[in-house]
Amino acid sequence: MVFAILPFIVIAPPLVYVLLSLWCGRSYFDRKKEEVAKTLPSVTILKPVKGMDAESFAIFASFCTQDYPCFQMVFAVASASDPVVPVIKRLMSEFPAVDMELVVDERIYGPNYKVCNLINAFPKARHDLIIVCDSDIRVGKNYLKEVCSSFSDPQVGLVTSLYRTTGVMGAASAIEAMGFTSEMVPNVMVALRLEGLSFALGASMAVRREALEKIGGFRALVDYLADDYQLGNKIHRAGYRLVLSDYYVESILHRESMKNILSRQLRWARTMRVSRPGGYFASGITQPFPAALIALCLSGFSAAGLAAAAILYGCRSLVAIIYSRSFVGDRIFPRWLWLLPLRDLFAFSTWALSFLGNRVSWRGHLFRLLPGGRIEEDR
Repeated sequence: MVFAILPFIVIAPPLVYVLLSLWCGRSYFDRKKEEVAKTLPSVTILKPVKGMDAESFAIFASFCTQDYPCFQMVFAVASASDPVVPVIKRLMSEFPAVDMELVVDERIYGPNYKVCNLINAFPKARHDLIIVCDSDIRVGKNYLKEVCSSFSDPQVGLVTSLYRTTGVMGAASAIEAMGFTSEMVPNVMVALRLEGLSFALGASMAVRREALEKIGGFRALVDYLADDYQLGNKIHRAGYRLVLSDYYVESILHRESMKNILSRQLRWARTMRVSRPGGYFASGITQPFPAALIALCLSGFSAAGLAAAAILYGCRSLVAIIYSRSFVGDRIFPRWLWLLPLRDLFAFSTWALSFLGNRVSWRGHLFRLLPGGRIEEDR
């Protein structure tokens, strides 16, 4: 009898977590949405950039066409020879009505070079609401309206946004994109419901100048790799309220090798391991792939083991489809559903590998992770 129910005991933690994520997601996305505020604050968008790709101009242009009364854009690069500089100058030429500046400054303040760019650009920010977006993020024309409305509450110090990918090119990019839908967004929903929002997502972060200065400005983040997590967490601990915006921004993925994707995912995994060690270690029991595999092996691939694995992945697949079609709107599932077990294997592998080293590769540099999430360049 015990042998027969053992596979079902093994799959219980990830199964419960899958169902919990569905409940949390439905509670969040079915709630009454906030109305756009009638009075919208002026805002400065800071864009730290390095390098470019074929879609850089279109991505940057999406910020220039905002339906918003007053905003400024400040691009920051470290070198005048960076290939993105002509793209920015073309942008300035084609959108002369947009208040736009380019800061070229090579000064370094710490190992996080993206944050160094932000420090160099910040003196040009003229408004009290600051938005930081990754360089590969594209937005719609109502982005600023949606994100900035929450600042009508003076207790709100930061607003962050979920992100998705609707344009998938090949199986490799699908494996990365479905991580947003089947892992990142559900995990945020569970965290939001159970403990509240205490971190930010780097795709889009809007922060009140007053709150930013209270934590020591961008200089307080320059020694960390997960500057987004640290920004949100420091503002949360400073006593401000963090808000998750209903508005999805679009993360643009390109055709890449699995090696590059693994390197990026491993960097994220190791960064979260040192930033939230207890919670990250505990997340291992919610991994569905090892649970299904263990259930099958312990049962000797008996009918009970097969039934347990089928129940787990039946629920996992159903919840992934609901998130994709109803909550996220990326429509990755069910088209790429056949890759879900492989995605789960990939996620478990990066989780396990994250404990086997403290080095990460980021934009051509090798860094060593230190306790608490700090980094130093590994020369």
